[in-house]
Amino acid sequence: MKMRKLGSSGLEVSALGLGCMGMSSAYGPPADKAGMIRLIRDAHERGVTLFDTAEAYGPFANEELVGEALAPIRDRVAIATKFGFDISPTGERGGGLNSRPEHIRQVAEAALKRLRTDRIDLFYQHRVDPDVPIEDVAGAIRQLVAEGKVGHFGLSEAGIETIRRAHAVQPVTAVQSEYSLFWRGPEAELLPTLEKHGIGFVPFSPLGAGFLTGKIDENTKFDPTDFRNAVPRFSPEARKANMALVGIVKTVAGRKAATPAQIALAWLLAQKPWIVPIPGTTKPHRLEENLGAVDLDLTTDDLREIDAGAEAVQIVGARLPAAALAQTEDAS
Repeated sequence: MKMRKLGSSGLEVSALGLGCMGMSSAYGPPADKAGMIRLIRDAHERGVTLFDTAEAYGPFANEELVGEALAPIRDRVAIATKFGFDISPTGERGGGLNSRPEHIRQVAEAALKRLRTDRIDLFYQHRVDPDVPIEDVAGAIRQLVAEGKVGHFGLSEAGIETIRRAHAVQPVTAVQSEYSLFWRGPEAELLPTLEKHGIGFVPFSPLGAGFLTGKIDENTKFDPTDFRNAVPRFSPEARKANMALVGIVKTVAGRKAATPAQIALAWLLAQKPWIVPIPGTTKPHRLEENLGAVDLDLTTDDLREIDAGAEAVQIVGARLPAAALAQTEDAS
């Protein structure tokens, strides 16, 4: 497995991480726990060292799963988790955001127990809380870092100014936001800002929530609990229109003897050496497929062909439901 450093922080992880959210929530009913423990451990055996979770996934169930799976190999991996939603200790959602410093500490202490560890390697603010100055958030993390309970500070779906202000108080190691051929918003301002400040980038949904695998079309039926049912970009009409993008990826995949998923991930990896995508899966064969992207070299001509084709496609539909978009800052 090739390794990458997240910006100038010194945090070195595998070129691809593993997003664990879908094992417990969002994409349908929770997957078999024993099977997911095996998959997480298999990912590590194949070289993956960055595992991404959050208190909100479940809530709590995903952190508990990741903690149990990684306990035997804790010192050989980096665990990323998140705070920022108003979730009570019993798992009841308040419906909003909460990044008050005292709440951050409560979340950290509870996450350490669920993750069966004495430190969180990368602690993200899941969504920016407009009611709490980001300087206060960064200050709370700085204290946790000083105590050895947190290794690195991260932000998720944060805007440019928020990133700058946070970084001035406590260095930001990584920013996590959606980024793929299906959503290229970060290219305009976010990526240049991260490069300027030596901050790594961790794209979630690097396969466009599965769309770029080529296994989804306008006739695909999702489980009733799958979040994609509420995403405008995944309406049947939008999927039909957006298949033009998948066609471009499939063309390159056919020429490179690769899969569309591998092309989509290899394209991301080729954008910057400090980008570490975190594709998620619950299937061992998909894990193996995704990891194959690390050794797939796209030539300048390949990248030019993909970019030219993608630029000619007008993507239909918003990337998130309106309520979810309202909790994000413009990180484009």
